[in-house]
Amino acid sequence: MDLLKSLFKGDKVIWVVFMTLCLISIIEVFSAASTLTYKSGDHWAPIAQHSLYLLLGAGVVVIVHNIPCKLLRLIPVLTLPAGIILLLVAMLFGERVNGAGRWLPIFGIQFQPSEIAKMAVITSTALILSMMQGESNAQPKAFRYILGIVGVNCLLIAPENFSTAGMLFMVTLLLMYIGRVSMKQLGKLLGVITVAAGIAVAALFATPEKVLNETPGLHRAITWKNRLTEFFVSKDVSPQDYDIDKNAQKAHASIAIATSHVVGKMPGNSVERDFLSQAFSDFIFAIIIEELGLLGGGFVVFLYIILLIRAGRIAGQCDKKYLSLLVMGIALLLVAQAMLNMMVAVGLFPVTGQPLPLISKGGTSTLINCVYIGIILSVSCYVEQMKKNQIAIPVTESEENEGLSAENESEEIIEIVNKENISEAWTTSELSLAEEVLADTSSPQYPSQTH
Repeated sequence: MDLLKSLFKGDKVIWVVFMTLCLISIIEVFSAASTLTYKSGDHWAPIAQHSLYLLLGAGVVVIVHNIPCKLLRLIPVLTLPAGIILLLVAMLFGERVNGAGRWLPIFGIQFQPSEIAKMAVITSTALILSMMQGESNAQPKAFRYILGIVGVNCLLIAPENFSTAGMLFMVTLLLMYIGRVSMKQLGKLLGVITVAAGIAVAALFATPEKVLNETPGLHRAITWKNRLTEFFVSKDVSPQDYDIDKNAQKAHASIAIATSHVVGKMPGNSVERDFLSQAFSDFIFAIIIEELGLLGGGFVVFLYIILLIRAGRIAGQCDKKYLSLLVMGIALLLVAQAMLNMMVAVGLFPVTGQPLPLISKGGTSTLINCVYIGIILSVSCYVEQMKKNQIAIPVTESEENEGLSAENESEEIIEIVNKENISEAWTTSELSLAEEVLADTSSPQYPSQTH
């Protein structure tokens, strides 16, 4: 038991959420990886690889949550330059998968530099906000510094993964709001972004596809245009006229959800996993609903909500601004990505390439998400130790104060009695009464009676 307590420290609820998500991941990835099984010819290879990543991730959580919180301030210093360099390398020499150059092959493993960049932006934002707090709001220059860091990273991420850049920007915006950045500055930024987004969308639909293909950095613009068109300009089409091959991902995800009912088909009985090319990643939530039903899908949503609530509680109890903002930023990033993945699966958002954190099959994303969980647990360990110190100190002071109070009161009464020369002025009965008073003041119960 002592060994387990030393290994698994911190908030127990966070540990339960993490382990439950990993368990759901193993079950659902094993079920949803039928296409990978068909391609590899090995029934166990996909789930064995994913289980290995989860096992490594659990080890990462144990290591990171034992790191002293004071060392967490080094994260932005190390990840910010590394993230920018890796994004530039991926843009120039990255390996293309599904038309996007988001990966760098390192020792045979596909690595996503955007995951490092996301960590760098969130941790840097938390550090800047914690260092530049005024009496009522964050200093104005904090907004400019954060905007510069976010702008550079998002511009490097956007050409290959626009949804990740947009999500990262929105999470940073929420973190700045929590960090008391001036509402005037945030309002101006939102206004500028809204106008710029409107102009960009209008230009996207007005520009010929040939020009988009030939423009550097816009090679995925046609994909963005088609996804926006499918989502916002949809028409009612009869089942016999619907082209299921043209919108295969969206169509089969909808079929999976529509045929699930309340309890689902049970794990391993999915039908649509054989038709969804990304059933084990981007559309795994649709498979979860198909197999576990609405109850299973609702339970997964509940786990992410609990994660956000517990992280908020940890942040609220922490006495260090950087750690509080760091925990909230990480929790917002994980939950925002989860909600985006779920909204895509159920048809509430245009199709994007966002995996479901800690559930979707992945390498880089799984390990980085485990680092995030480890950081939250590390801060929770600090909060628990802080509470123990706060409880110990007041008890000791209280005992000392009570003892000093009793001694002072006894000395005052004795001094008064001596000054009045009670042996001459008082009667025998009065002397007896004075002696009783002195006896009471010297007893342990006296302070509690007077207080």
